[in-house]
Amino acid sequence: MSVLVIKFGTASITQPDGSLHEAVIADIARQVAELRQSYHIVLVSSGAVGAGKGLIEGYRGEMAQRKAAAAVGNLLLLNVYNRYFSEYNIPIAQTLCERHHFADRQQFLQLKETVQELWKNGIIPIANENDVVSDRELKFSDNDELATLMAVGFGASTLMLCTSVGGLLDEDNHIIPKVDRVDESVFGIVRDEKSALGLGGMASKLTFAKLATRMGIRVTIFGLKQPDGILRALRGETGTTFKPQVSTPSARQRWLGSGSLTAGILRVDAGAVAALGRRNSLLAVGVRTVEGEFAAGEVVEICDEAGNTVAVARARLSSADLLPQLNQQNVEVANANDIVLL
Repeated sequence: MSVLVIKFGTASITQPDGSLHEAVIADIARQVAELRQSYHIVLVSSGAVGAGKGLIEGYRGEMAQRKAAAAVGNLLLLNVYNRYFSEYNIPIAQTLCERHHFADRQQFLQLKETVQELWKNGIIPIANENDVVSDRELKFSDNDELATLMAVGFGASTLMLCTSVGGLLDEDNHIIPKVDRVDESVFGIVRDEKSALGLGGMASKLTFAKLATRMGIRVTIFGLKQPDGILRALRGETGTTFKPQVSTPSARQRWLGSGSLTAGILRVDAGAVAALGRRNSLLAVGVRTVEGEFAAGEVVEICDEAGNTVAVARARLSSADLLPQLNQQNVEVANANDIVLL
């Protein structure tokens, strides 16, 4: 069966005060129950912090308070999901993820095997970032990223990102039904906004839609305000559908291609970009600058001199070892087999 990843943001499943919108979750359970006969499904759900913050006295959104709210809210969130999925005799499982679960190949494979075992037993995993211990997930990322990592890593056919506005809006606030390619013109119409409860916004969704479509995954940004919002969006009747690009990466390349896992950035010259396009390895002589600190074996982002991301790769050298060798010939920074063009 094909893999389907569906992400629900905080604003989609909670009330304005942060409490869970149980009628919405009940409707999610109904529609997902209909789809599980045709797909292996992963749900990625925000809402733990929003659900739990009401129990944190004097909540102001400080990091320790967010972690405490998540610790309480995870239980509340899963209990509500379990209540409504049990009406369809569907067991659920909680999958709390951190960045290193994807950055380390062996941990990623263990995660994948666990999820596959859940599917084998008719259980739907509900994933969330591990807010209780992960600073970076709370401060810099959101569950659009986590959903994309799962979709790319598990080879999903479709990634669905739920939003309160129902899709990508044009200048007249009408939903754009189809986007063939995520480029600068698409980003140009995005308003700089996000919900008061969530971390992400449309720009975040477009960023990860771009990555997923480049990995051959169809992406749909949709809403739940219309009847059968999930089912109709999956059929392309509502929301915005982003066309997958032609891509045949191996499972390992899909994992490498999750660009948000990068530990650093290498800015390379035009000659290096051209060489990468010919499927050659990256040599130190083509690297202009090194940003961040990374160890040998970690994944890095490769950008051209204008700052456009052209590839991700597994570095053969640490940043400390690379810096003194930038002008040297025949020093391999990343082997062609460990480079995924984007």
